[in-house]
Amino acid sequence: MKKQERQQLLKRLLTSREIERQEDFVHLLEADGIHVTQATISRDIKEMQLVKLPAESGGYRYSLPVQKKIDTQKKLQRTLQNAYVSFAVQGEFTILKVLPGNGPVIASLLDQMRYEFVFGTVGDDSSVLTVCVSHKGALQLEETIDRMIAD
Repeated sequence: MKKQERQQLLKRLLTSREIERQEDFVHLLEADGIHVTQATISRDIKEMQLVKLPAESGGYRYSLPVQKKIDTQKKLQRTLQNAYVSFAVQGEFTILKVLPGNGPVIASLLDQMRYEFVFGTVGDDSSVLTVCVSHKGALQLEETIDRMIAD
């Protein structure tokens, strides 16, 4: 299972249960047939910036951080919907044409999203060059942007 998929699953677990320990994540994932180590969960917790909050049971539970990534995704989606002109893929490179003044903002938001299929971005006034990790990654980015524009 890819890191991004596993972290999405961890987010779903957090919204449906009170999880107090890293081992709880490991056991819940194993119950779904997904084998991970406690060290992997520890790295995921750090990367996802999970926090511990007081639980109703009196202990502490893991929780998602303040809605930073969700806010970033909403900003990216809103900006794309207002500024999108065109998108093209060439190998692992993509070029996103946008209305003047929006390139740097969209490049920054794409970087903040930390998509595992994006290596890096460069934004100028009206375009964003994205270097993806592979051609498949470039196609994933195209699909992601298409979804954001359509919603």
